[in-house]
Amino acid sequence: MSTIAHPPLNDAGAPRRYSVTARTARTTYSLPVPLDSRQTMARAWLWLGLLAIAGSGLFSILLVLSRTPVVNGLLPGVDFFRTALVVHVDLSVLVWFIAIAGLMWSISGRGTFLALGWVAMVLTCLGTVAMAAAAFTSDPQPVMANYIPVLDNRIFLAGLIAVAAGAGLLVLRALLAAPATGALIDGHAALRFGISAAAVASAVALLAFVWSYLVLPHSLVGKAYYEILFWGGGHALQFVWTLLMLVCWLWLGSASGAPTLLSPRLAVLMFALALIAVFVTPYAYLAYDIATVEHRNLHTWAMRLGGGLAIVPITLAVVEGLLRSRAPDAAAKPVRASLIASMLLFASGGVIGALIHGNNVKIPAHYHGCIVGVTLAFMGLVYHLLPQLGYRTVRGRLAVAQPCIYGLGQLLHIIGLVWSGGYGVQRKVAGADQVLRTAGETAGMGLMGLGGLLAIIGGMLFVVIVLRAMLARPECARQGA
Repeated sequence: MSTIAHPPLNDAGAPRRYSVTARTARTTYSLPVPLDSRQTMARAWLWLGLLAIAGSGLFSILLVLSRTPVVNGLLPGVDFFRTALVVHVDLSVLVWFIAIAGLMWSISGRGTFLALGWVAMVLTCLGTVAMAAAAFTSDPQPVMANYIPVLDNRIFLAGLIAVAAGAGLLVLRALLAAPATGALIDGHAALRFGISAAAVASAVALLAFVWSYLVLPHSLVGKAYYEILFWGGGHALQFVWTLLMLVCWLWLGSASGAPTLLSPRLAVLMFALALIAVFVTPYAYLAYDIATVEHRNLHTWAMRLGGGLAIVPITLAVVEGLLRSRAPDAAAKPVRASLIASMLLFASGGVIGALIHGNNVKIPAHYHGCIVGVTLAFMGLVYHLLPQLGYRTVRGRLAVAQPCIYGLGQLLHIIGLVWSGGYGVQRKVAGADQVLRTAGETAGMGLMGLGGLLAIIGGMLFVVIVLRAMLARPECARQGA
C-alpha cells in the first residue's frame, strides 16, 4: 500500500510555504561608535588624518607641477621635486593611514589603556610637524627609498622616529584593548576581527623595521641603507592597509544599502588568510640575509599571494551586493560613490602591477592605483562615521562628486604614467631629467599632470567638505552604524 505524502499544513490548515530567506540572507556589516572616551579619541585621530591629507595636498600641488611639461620649467628643479615627493608620500601614505587606523582601533577596541592611545597621538602629531617642517630646511637631502622615503637630516629623522614611536604605542594599545571574539560571529564581530587582524599585522611590520635596523650592514649609506631598512616592514604594512580597506568595503557596502551574501564566518576566514600571509615576514629574516635578492623577493611574493586570496572573494561579494541593491538615500550616496571609486582604483592598480617591466613610471602607476583605492575607502568611512562622532551628516551633490573627481583624476594620472612607462620614462625624476623625446611621451606625462591636478582638487574638496561638517553645529551622536 503506497502512501501519498502531503505538504505540511500551517495553523490555518493551508499548505505551509517554505521561506528561502535563510539561503539568501544578506549580512549587514557595521560597528557602532561607542559614546564614551573612545569617541573622543576617534575624533582626535580623525583631526590628525584630515590635517595630514590637507598638508599632503599642498605638497602634491608642487609635485605635480614639477612633472608637468612646460610648467616644470618655472620651478626650482629636481631637488625641489624630490623634497616635495618625500613629504607628500609620508603625509598621505603614512600619517593619514596611521590616523585612520587609530580611529578604527579606537572604535573597535575596549575602553582600556586609553592613556597609551593619547601618548601615541601626541608623539605622532609632534613627529608629523617635524617631518613637514624639515622640507623647508636649507639642506633637506631627499632619499627616494621605497615605502618610506626620507629627508636625510636630523629634523626629519627625529620626526619619523616620533611617528614610529607613536605608531608603536598605538598598536600596543590596539592589541591590549582588542575585543574578545565569541562563539557567535555576526557582522559586528567579523569587522572587529578584521580590524584586530590589522593590529597584529602592524606589530609584525614594526618588528620587521626594528629587525632590519639591528642587522643592517654598517657599511651601507644613503639610498641603499634606507631601501633595505624599510623593505621588509614596508611590505608588511601593505597587509595592514589591505585588511583595513577590506573592512571598509564590507562596512561601506552595508552602510550604502548593499549588504552582501558573504557570511560573517567566511569574512573572518578571508581576513585570517590575509593575516597568515604576513607571517612570511619573520621567516624571510630567518631564512635569508637581509641584503639578498631572495629576501626581497620573498616579501614581494607573500604580499602578492596573501593579499589576493582575501581580496578577490570580498570584492566579488561586495560587487554582487551593489548590483542587486537599490539607489541609496541622500546621506549614503557619498559613501557609495567612495566605495565604487575605491574598488575601481584598487583594481586598476592591480592590473597595472601585472604589466610592470623595468624601472619606469608604470611602478608608481601601480601603487598610486592601490594606495588611492585604500584612501578612497577611508574617505568613505569618514563620511559614514561623521554623524556618529557628533558631527554633521555629509550629503549633497558636492559630496557625491568629490570621490568621483578624486577617483577620475587619479585614474587619468595612472593612465598617463602607464602610457609614458611604455616609452620607458623613468620614475622619480622631473624636469629635464625626464628626457621626453617624442610627442607620445610628452602627451602621456601631460595626461598625468592633468589627472594629478584633478586628483588634487578632489582631495582638497574632501578636506573642505569634512571640515565644514566638523566645524558646523554638531549633531547628537547616535548609536548604530
